[in-house]
Amino acid sequence: MKPVIFGLSGPTLTADEAALFRAADPLGYILFGRNCVDRDQMRALTDSLRDLSGRADLPILIDQEGGRVARMQPPVWPAFPAPSAFAALYDRAPSSAIAAAKANGQALGVMLAEVGVTVDATPLLDVAQSDMTGAIGDRSFGADPMQVAALGRATLDGLAAAGVVGIVKHMPGHGRATVDSHLELPRVSAPADALEQDISPFATLSSAPMAMTAHVVFEAWDAALPATLSPTVIRDIIRGRIGFDGLLMTDDIDMKALSGAPADKAADAIAAGCDVVLDCWARMEEMAAIADRLDDIAPVSRARLDRAMAGIGTASPVPLAELVDTRDRLLALA
Repeated sequence: MKPVIFGLSGPTLTADEAALFRAADPLGYILFGRNCVDRDQMRALTDSLRDLSGRADLPILIDQEGGRVARMQPPVWPAFPAPSAFAALYDRAPSSAIAAAKANGQALGVMLAEVGVTVDATPLLDVAQSDMTGAIGDRSFGADPMQVAALGRATLDGLAAAGVVGIVKHMPGHGRATVDSHLELPRVSAPADALEQDISPFATLSSAPMAMTAHVVFEAWDAALPATLSPTVIRDIIRGRIGFDGLLMTDDIDMKALSGAPADKAADAIAAGCDVVLDCWARMEEMAAIADRLDDIAPVSRARLDRAMAGIGTASPVPLAELVDTRDRLLALA
């Protein structure tokens, strides 16, 4: 198995993709809007990926946060609120906000499990700052680390109740970045003591099964390399100060924050201490080069993967409509 997660080009697996994936045996796959047509199509696609891999616990990811980050869209699937909606309720009624976030996470999980998706790339634990990039914006659970951790934990618990794994992101924190890492490399000059606020929610949720890195340079820790490629940040901050021992994946290595050839970036991320590389855009030559460059997954990373995926497939006893109704009644309190 290669420590990489690949994207797919369309709503069905092509012959070329099937041949490459059969040879490379990537750790998992990630779906985007181009892969999501309707329930029957998505279930057939995810089943075909499981059949190809021979793994019932195959990680099949999607970014289904709610708000503007949602790959499965109406009218086929319901719209979900942005994380900021739960932050607004938390200001008035913290316990109600936590209950709403858990119901929302469970509803997301029920919807994803129905179509065979096993991992949701949410929640964000990025602590909001007044000048943060709009790329985070309403995707954040707020400016208070305790609040962010509480709503993040509720989301993880809700997903788990539906048998779906959540990913905390963007470790060790994207809230101080003032530019969009999709477009350029952010640099954060805040001192180490100020960054304690940013890592606090991640430390509180250090037992999360999976995490995604930030393509951000934190000058106080490593002035030369972004967290994704920094052995210092991964060893001393993510694995050390935060105490995270789950499966650590990169954010998409095709984002403009990282320069260089995709295979080089992939190899550098693994060498820095990431367990798995995320490569989203289904470019055949790029995927083949990455698969050829990477060694098989390390035993410690495989163990982290197995632990993370151990809880998938547990059917939620609560119908989607009931969970959505619970969430919406609570959010109305805001």
